[in-house]
Amino acid sequence: MTTNVTAYAAPAAKAPLERTTVPRRAVGEHDVLIEIKYAGICHSDIHQARDGWGEGIFPMVPGHEIAGVVTETGSAVTKYTVGDRVGVGCFVDSCRECEYCEQGLQQYCEQGMIATYNGRDKAGDPTYGGYSSHIVVDEAYTLRIPDGLSLDVAAPLLCAGITLYSPLAHWKTGPGKKVAVVGLGGLGHMGVKIAHAMGAEVTVLSQSLRKQEDGLRLGADHYYATSDPATFEQLAGSFDLIVSTVSAPLDFDAYLSLLKTDGALVNVGAPEDQVKLNLFSLIGGRRTLAGSAIGGIPETQEMLDFCAEHGLGAEIELIRADQINEAYERVLESDVRYRFVIDTATL
Repeated sequence: MTTNVTAYAAPAAKAPLERTTVPRRAVGEHDVLIEIKYAGICHSDIHQARDGWGEGIFPMVPGHEIAGVVTETGSAVTKYTVGDRVGVGCFVDSCRECEYCEQGLQQYCEQGMIATYNGRDKAGDPTYGGYSSHIVVDEAYTLRIPDGLSLDVAAPLLCAGITLYSPLAHWKTGPGKKVAVVGLGGLGHMGVKIAHAMGAEVTVLSQSLRKQEDGLRLGADHYYATSDPATFEQLAGSFDLIVSTVSAPLDFDAYLSLLKTDGALVNVGAPEDQVKLNLFSLIGGRRTLAGSAIGGIPETQEMLDFCAEHGLGAEIELIRADQINEAYERVLESDVRYRFVIDTATL
């Protein structure tokens, strides 16, 4: 038997979000019912609610940075009990059978992961995200939030945190490595924190020096303005790894010139427009231009444990649900330091 829960949804593409109700499935034997306490606002929520990445499923309840408490468990659940602090990230299921799911890389599922929102579950019903009071998720796709992390600052880790942790770990960030993070926003500020905690020498590459003081406070060793052409001359051939978090097209040839031989430029921001590239920018230094999605369930849990161990939560601005539309506009204007988080008690 389904239950209707309070939520904020976009009724149509580009329409303002409004208070409504959406159905949640009955708690199955392997499911947990989560009372959502906090939900982060990710730039991808805006892309999808406004059809920036293609045609969406409406009404749409965004939100894939979810932190809450288990309030009910299915009869076969063994991983969680009522009262446990849990999180849900960007997907709530996958095929569970392909080589990637078997490796714990569910984000690269051959059948396609089932997105937390703007997707369809295995029954064909639309999925609704975290801008809501409750959500029902299979225990296998639910994360444990360590006691060392407050739920409000932990919520953005379920997307922003893992989106940066995964490439930093995959490209072996650590002592002796020089890492640059492009953009000091919701994603970038977590990249700075995590790369610093991993022991790398960290540089922020931002359009201006407006956030320099914040960047250094968060763990950056250096901070440069990319609007200054001298930056690209001064830093040529400097980095082992550059992670770009921005969702605007870059001059990839210019940024690739900042890499050492065998360096990698990894994109986690996803521009809506196509980008251009001169392949000689790759060939000359055996450089790599790559992309990285979020992380699988095992790596996301590893990230949460790492962040708890090092005291890394997101820098947040807590908002009421009736401020969501205003927050969207402020995200587009880069007017947030550094992640809006909805207090779902205000739904």
